[in-house]
Amino acid sequence: MTELHEYTAVELHQLLQRAQVSPVEATRHFLERIERLDPELGAFATVTPEAALERARFVEREVPKAAPLWGMPLGDKDLHPRAGVRTGFGSRAWAGHVPEASDDLVLALDAAGGVSLGKTATPEYGLPSYTEPLAGRPARNPWNLALGAGGSSGGAAAAVASGMLPFAPGSDGGGSVRIPAASCGVVGVKPSRGRVPAGSGLDRLAGLGVVGPLARTVADAALLLDGMIAPTGYPVAHPFAVRAPGGDGPFLGAAIRGEGRFQVGVATDSPWDDFTDIDLDDRARAGLDRAIELLDRLGHGVEAMAPEPEPGYPAAFRAIWQAGAATIDVTAEQEQLLEPLTRWLMERGRELGAGELATALAWLAGFERRVIRRFAPFDAVLTPALALPPRPVGWYDAEDGEENFAQQVRFTPFTSFVNVAGLPALTLPVYDGDDGLPVSVQLIGRPGGEATLFALAAQLERAARRGRRHPPVW
Repeated sequence: MTELHEYTAVELHQLLQRAQVSPVEATRHFLERIERLDPELGAFATVTPEAALERARFVEREVPKAAPLWGMPLGDKDLHPRAGVRTGFGSRAWAGHVPEASDDLVLALDAAGGVSLGKTATPEYGLPSYTEPLAGRPARNPWNLALGAGGSSGGAAAAVASGMLPFAPGSDGGGSVRIPAASCGVVGVKPSRGRVPAGSGLDRLAGLGVVGPLARTVADAALLLDGMIAPTGYPVAHPFAVRAPGGDGPFLGAAIRGEGRFQVGVATDSPWDDFTDIDLDDRARAGLDRAIELLDRLGHGVEAMAPEPEPGYPAAFRAIWQAGAATIDVTAEQEQLLEPLTRWLMERGRELGAGELATALAWLAGFERRVIRRFAPFDAVLTPALALPPRPVGWYDAEDGEENFAQQVRFTPFTSFVNVAGLPALTLPVYDGDDGLPVSVQLIGRPGGEATLFALAAQLERAARRGRRHPPVW
């Protein structure tokens, strides 16, 4: 008999709709799996079994089955407050904090009929690209427990890859959905700026941070993204969805059909190239070559893109990242509990003058236009997802903020510029290394081009013929 975690999220959704399994049964199954596997994985900051079962019973009784995520188990990233549930933002400064109100994403997922099982782990304030908070356990990679799960949605990625959740929401301000998804061999989607009303990015400095899904298949990711958007109403555009009007959703159909022939550019340069040495690992190169081979076999146009150096990018992006950290709301007493990287970012951000910040914002606005113009001839642009394999737990310098930042850039130079440009992007595994670790690539779309990304990714997923590979902890 097939156990519930072995089904894809789309298949589990169908079972729920057909009353072949109830929300309570699904919730119990995944809670039992969390209890068994999470002690060694560290994917959850908080698990809420009683509240989850109460919520599942409420969904069964009160929520219409037409709700797009009816009865589906998921987890809230620990950056997103849920009323009455401990939310620590991955920080010792907020240990024991229990918010009185839920944030917009949590409310949207509830309105869509989801059932939260707890809070997935994140690094402090979601700032690093790895999830090893001093406030809790490191989130470990289900494929190799000595490796990290990436960040900042590392807990979500580890939970999905190990089958503790069918899918999970994350947030992405510089790659925080795509980096852990690629590290753990699952699908990660960063939507266009403005696409998801509950995490549009429009209210963030430089518009960087949006919310998006992590899932084991392309269709599963589309199902969750549809659920994130649906409470506002498809196909009516949200009034603030200025970059992505939403008229081409829902996206599940595009992901299931996987139709179309597209022009795909291939880029291996990064705007970080002048900041530090970016060495593309042999595995990353092999994954990119595999994706190119599959795209060519599928009949898509594939064209290498000439590098376009952007030497001003590192200083401008760092200024925005540091300025964002400077706005963290903590008391003087709490500040002493912050991790060294967070304190370094905060202190540098406080040193920035208004003129420096305005200059950085203006530079990045011009960069956004140049990226969109450069990518305009293509339906999608293919890049490596990561430059290096998942990093060992404890690999990052815990004390030197400057070196820590450079290490993160060397690991993941291909993600942050997509946030600056406000474009949609999707990472998915296409290749398996000799060490058994999945290797992913990134597809970047046009503004509002999620449907094309889902269609193209679905074709790659089928052509790669990786089957339903699972990590050893499965």
